[in-house]
Amino acid sequence: MAVSYTLAEGLTVGVEHRWPLLALPVAIGLLAYLIRRGDAGPRSASNRSRRLLLASRVLIVCLLVLGAMGPYTVQTRETPGEPGVTLLTDESASMGVYPNTTDALVRDIEDEGVPVTRATIGSGSSSRLGDGVAANLQENGTVVVVSDGRVTEGRSLSRAAEDAGALNATVHSVRPQSPRTERAVAIAGPSTVSRGVQSQYTVSMAGVSVLEPVPVEVTIDGETVTEGELRPDGTLTVDYAFEEIGSHRVTATLSGDDEYARNDVFYKSVRVVEQPDVLYVSQGQYPLRNYLDSLYNVSTASSVPADLDDYAAVVVQDTPSSSIGNTTALQDFVINGGGLVVAGGDNAYENGGYETSPVASMLPVRVGNATGGESNIVILVDVSGSAESGLSIQKAVALDVLDQLGDENRVGVVAFNQNAYRVSEMQALGQNRAETADKIRRLNSGGATDIAVGLQGADELLGDREGTIILLSDGQDRLGPPAAVANQLGREGTRVISVGVGKRVGVATMRQIAGESGGSYFAADETERLRLLFGGSSRRYQGENLTIVTEDTFITSGVELTANPGQANNVQVKPGADYQVATADGKPAIASWRFGLGRVVSITAYDSDNTMGGLLDRPDSLVVTKSVNYAVGDPMRTQTGVIAVGDARVGSPTTLTYQGDSRPDAPNISFRQVGDGRYRGEFTPREAGYQTALDTEYAANYPVEYASFGPSESLDALVEATGGQTFSPNQGEQIASEARQKSTRVRTVRENWDWVALLGALLLFTGEVVARRVQVYRGRTSLESGLP
Repeated sequence: MAVSYTLAEGLTVGVEHRWPLLALPVAIGLLAYLIRRGDAGPRSASNRSRRLLLASRVLIVCLLVLGAMGPYTVQTRETPGEPGVTLLTDESASMGVYPNTTDALVRDIEDEGVPVTRATIGSGSSSRLGDGVAANLQENGTVVVVSDGRVTEGRSLSRAAEDAGALNATVHSVRPQSPRTERAVAIAGPSTVSRGVQSQYTVSMAGVSVLEPVPVEVTIDGETVTEGELRPDGTLTVDYAFEEIGSHRVTATLSGDDEYARNDVFYKSVRVVEQPDVLYVSQGQYPLRNYLDSLYNVSTASSVPADLDDYAAVVVQDTPSSSIGNTTALQDFVINGGGLVVAGGDNAYENGGYETSPVASMLPVRVGNATGGESNIVILVDVSGSAESGLSIQKAVALDVLDQLGDENRVGVVAFNQNAYRVSEMQALGQNRAETADKIRRLNSGGATDIAVGLQGADELLGDREGTIILLSDGQDRLGPPAAVANQLGREGTRVISVGVGKRVGVATMRQIAGESGGSYFAADETERLRLLFGGSSRRYQGENLTIVTEDTFITSGVELTANPGQANNVQVKPGADYQVATADGKPAIASWRFGLGRVVSITAYDSDNTMGGLLDRPDSLVVTKSVNYAVGDPMRTQTGVIAVGDARVGSPTTLTYQGDSRPDAPNISFRQVGDGRYRGEFTPREAGYQTALDTEYAANYPVEYASFGPSESLDALVEATGGQTFSPNQGEQIASEARQKSTRVRTVRENWDWVALLGALLLFTGEVVARRVQVYRGRTSLESGLP
């Protein structure tokens, strides 16, 4: 059984075993007996000789016992090491716009007496930078990355930062400086549109050393539709209505010289289909009917008929439940993939008996006071090392989130780093608000980041209850595991609302985590919108116009809201539904969800004359269009053949979805069945341009490696997280100095001292024997020198 004692700061002494002490009194007693034996007689040694011999033997035994106990010391000391630099060079295509400074940098570092190990971590169209950094990390080592930080494959740089933290490794970067101009053009917009419906396409440009506006030409089917100029990170918008059914080509081309020509052209294939057939059901004459006529092939009825096979969606406006018609047919229609939009009014929802109607189960809202109810909420706070520098901000945002939540809610708090910690149990917030806030203020930071562990800890706090997890983090974590956990939570009825907090937020990661669970992402300055979701009667939201609650969904992306309808039906958004838009006083205005295979949208905002209070006027009308389009869903879901082709990049796999009675056969495409009569194939384009697969045209564009240029914020975040620095290419001397400083480190050293005790016993025994022999040789009797 080991025992240890701290003698001073940084010095601990101890022994591994205590059992040898039991042998000490036995050995001493036996020695005394043997030495005293034969005390009488003429040839007995003198008393002085016997005492000296006993003392030396006891000391030898004590040293042997001490050696058997395993003495050791643990000491903290500064130890010098051998400095060295691992220089990782990115030779991928995006680095082609920068001059090669690696050779000169290596010479500068080695001239300072620090050896350099070189490795290549990217080449051609492949930038597996995260994998390259992780593979070259060493404990307490120094890695210098010469790269723009643009990762196209493999693990993320945030994952590499955690690997570096576990090894106490430091990652520095050398920021490249480009005298060359490079630009890349891209087009964003729908790939499938309805004939005659105006669609919007956005042309954007990214690049490095772009100082002047760049001319751009946009053509549709070979004819120029617009010519203009693009500034760095600027956009050009093209609105166009296709009048012919079939495939069309939208192409954007940049003019001017730069490093690469292949990314100066972007191809977009657009499939135009017939306008979907929509059934409009109402007992009044409302402007919504005329508005829909401009977008769809609309039929009108006063009630829902039994046969809905010809329609993609049904729009019901201001109709009481008793007059809706065949609700059984409507429910079957939605379950099997049809869409439903229910617009409110004086005769709908609470005014139309919806709460007891068969239509109630299909709606994403339930009739009732929107400010009532109770929610189970866990505030999940990231206190890991990556959040340490901004912990005060994390606490402030957590307290702000707490302030948005109504008294009716049950709220708990969990903090996490690589582990999850219960800070506050689930309890009614009203009378425990001050106590919960105090516990948040006392949080401390440190450790690695594992959002997945945090989500699991929050789920454990919820127990068997469905609820909401409000995640406060910078998102500096690997994407896979937390997204998978969030997906599982969503399937169990718990959604995650992620709030990005910190100097550098991994927005893509935070959005993905929220999206996987059916939740939403908010920036740190958008937490006021939580009041719309959970404010209740004690924390009501007050605005001036309609407010987007969940941003960047199909319905709300690109939408600008200026209207303020005077009224809204009294409803609550159901758990699992998407709360899209709220009224100025915080009531649900638009909500949506999936019901069976279909999609349902509730629009509950209206005004006294049923003109929807400005929602049918620009720019607000776009949210109505997108709401109905969401309900319509895929206009090609009932067709056969190729119904979708993913965005294709040269050298990267993409997917093609086919619908038909049998598995299709196409060169270089392998298909697998993913549903009844639905097959998905994967292929990899080898050339850019417009190409065909199974008689369907698609666009393949330049590799993603050529899409972004210039230093990446992800690389800056990696350097900051590991305590590194960003250098310029001519700072080799400073890099060498950092390597020396890193190699000299404070560490804990354990040393075993059993050999010293054993050596001491041996030397003492040998010295004693030699001393007695010397005395005999000098003429003294053996009796005077010891035992005979």
